[in-house]
Amino acid sequence: MPAGEYYVDSPRLREFIEAVEELRRRIIDPPNLIAAIRPFFVDLLADQTWLPARYQETAEHSGMGRGIGTWLLYRSADRGLAFSSLVVPPGASTPIHDHLAWGLVGLYRGEQEEEIFTRRDTGPADDRAVLDIAAIKRLRPGDLYTLLPENDIHRVRTISAITSVSLHLLGNDNGCIWRHRFIPEEERIEPFRSGYLNAPCTETVPAEARPY
Repeated sequence: MPAGEYYVDSPRLREFIEAVEELRRRIIDPPNLIAAIRPFFVDLLADQTWLPARYQETAEHSGMGRGIGTWLLYRSADRGLAFSSLVVPPGASTPIHDHLAWGLVGLYRGEQEEEIFTRRDTGPADDRAVLDIAAIKRLRPGDLYTLLPENDIHRVRTISAITSVSLHLLGNDNGCIWRHRFIPEEERIEPFRSGYLNAPCTETVPAEARPY
């Protein structure tokens, strides 16, 4: 496999990514892959030395809005894996959004509340969705959660007095793909691309090619 792109030059990060990429070559089933990655992720979350301060900063202008920063840390050459940090100021929350891939997310700093949503509408409408809250979880440093089709729609909010930082390992180029933002009070879906603060999305995706 061609070499991926590292945006943080850290031996600790490289050790983690090399383990993940080796597992990704051997394990196809997402739940089994996530289970195999989990102990490596637990160790990485416990190490507070490898992530530079720059990648724990908020941003005035970003695809997520509300000062939320999304920083790319690593991206595989085939765009089938991306690792990033999501930085959310105190009191701010992300839009309700999906991911369109398997994922493993861990809280690195601060505290968050995660709201998980399910769709109540029966048809795969392109522009309309009726959402129900399926669960609300409180997350502290070291906590992990998975993303799979049954829990792919969520919103996170920082509930600590300090900015929260979560690390997102996704089975796609999550910041540069087109996905969905949900507005439940209007039962509406919008096209959504969060982007990365440090890695521009250069691909132009025609509307007819987007996954909605």
